Amino acid sequence: MALAIGLAVGIGGFTFIYAKGDSYLTDDPAACANCHVMQEQYSGWLRSSHRHAAVCNDCHTPEGFFSKYLNKSANGARHSWAFTTGWFHEPIAIKASNRAITESRCRGCHQAITEAIDTNHPGGTALECIRCHGAVGHP
Repeated sequence: MALAIGLAVGIGGFTFIYAKGDSYLTDDPAACANCHVMQEQYSGWLRSSHRHAAVCNDCHTPEGFFSKYLNKSANGARHSWAFTTGWFHEPIAIKASNRAITESRCRGCHQAITEAIDTNHPGGTALECIRCHGAVGHP
């Protein structure tokens, strides 16, 4: 049993260091490009208008310390598994739960605009920001 725990801790520790796991605890957008499949998104952000106003976590994690790191942990575990096994969709597509977070964050920063649009939209239903503006952060 001790051997199994030792192996798990050793392999987990090595993987954490090899994958630069501590960088994911920061707000540095370069951490998102640690994985080569995210390089296009990172390069797009560098060219975007949002580069001067927001980092990845501002748009892709919920507000609040615990919510943010719970979301980052869940995504990190899923991404680690997907990229290690090669079982991920290309091109990379945002999951529904993360899309909802991004939509919420758009609306938080651009509240006056989104409220005006939603109020004047026929049927009174809210439009999804990223339906039309999906390339804003990653042109």
